[in-house]
Amino acid sequence: MTDAREQSLEEIEGDAWGDAPADATRLIATVHQLRRKPIGKLDVEDLRIMLGQQVGVPVLVPEALVVLEHDPLAEGDFYPGDLLSAVVRRTPVEYWVAHPDELLRLHAVVAGIDLDEIDDNKLVADLTAFRENAATQRPSPSQGVL
Repeated sequence: MTDAREQSLEEIEGDAWGDAPADATRLIATVHQLRRKPIGKLDVEDLRIMLGQQVGVPVLVPEALVVLEHDPLAEGDFYPGDLLSAVVRRTPVEYWVAHPDELLRLHAVVAGIDLDEIDDNKLVADLTAFRENAATQRPSPSQGVL
């Protein structure tokens, strides 16, 4: 059996997009290319791009959480915390509703960050809003999770 991390999004989802159109933007061309890259070979920037475009969310959010649990301010090409920002801002609410345990993991990541040590005002605002929302709508873990 093949390890899922050795497979691409196209293989996992069973949905080959093919080449990007000739007139596609660089971003769209990159997304098409990244869909063919094995999941285990995606770096922080690749995850940031894909999740920022809401592509492969069910497969890539768990990958991003592993990265963020080790380095909450993991940096792609833009700034420290850009992957976290993509996960917090661009992951659809429906995903979190269907995956409350992963949302709890994200809450733990965000709770462990000292906002006073972040220089990016937008990231601080996003994380503050996430924390405030979490205080009123904290999810319950699924059965069997302690």
